[in-house]
This record gives sequence, structure tokens and C-alpha cells, in this order.
Amino acid sequence: MRIGELAAQAGISTDTVRYYEKVGLVTGRRLPNGYRDFPPGTVAWLHYIRTAQALGFSLAEISRNCAKLRAAPDTAAALSALFQEKIAVIDARMAELAALRADLAARVDTGCPLRATGRAPEATSRV
Repeated sequence: MRIGELAAQAGISTDTVRYYEKVGLVTGRRLPNGYRDFPPGTVAWLHYIRTAQALGFSLAEISRNCAKLRAAPDTAAALSALFQEKIAVIDARMAELAALRADLAARVDTGCPLRATGRAPEATSRV
């Protein structure tokens, strides 16, 4: 199917399809007239990409995991494992944000909010 039809069926722009092709998320072959031709299964893959993005996965993460998912004997189990990993990342980030919030709250109405609060600064990794 040509790029315009693919984009329409997937609910995205042709520019998005071109970008996904550029970064290797989708592949199409070139017809002799120069048009792109994509297999019908690409529509489902584009829906997966959009859903994964809505669930907080970056395009880099999607790209990194697509080969793993395609090679998995049980796609549902592989997806569940990826979701568990993402939940762990989110939980860690939420803990970092809670600590940051607590630090900010402790500095409210202290006269000089940028002065140390008396406790040792914590080393936190930023994601």
C-alpha cells in the first residue's frame, strides 16, 4: 500500500510515516516509479507504535524493543515484561520527584529558600 493510504489507515500524517521509515521503525520498498510501498501489516505496527508512545515509551525504546518482541515466542509475555520494566522506571522517577517535592516544600517560607536545609544533599540520578 502506498504511503498516503497507510497514513490514512493508521491515523497519522505521511510525514510521520516518512520519519518512522527514516529512523527504521517501518520499512517499505520503492516501486519503479519511486513510490513507497508498505505491506498491509504496517498499519497494525503503526497502531502499536502510537499506543506504546501513549503509554510513555519513547521511539528509541520502541525501536530497541521491536526486534525483541518480534522474536519472542509469546508476545503477550514479552510485552508484560516490558511493561513491568517501565513501571519500575516510573516508580523510581516518582520517588525522585517525591524527594524533590519534599525538599522544595521544606524550603517554602524559610526566608532564603536557596539556603541548605541542614541536611546533606542527596545524590539523585536524573532520567
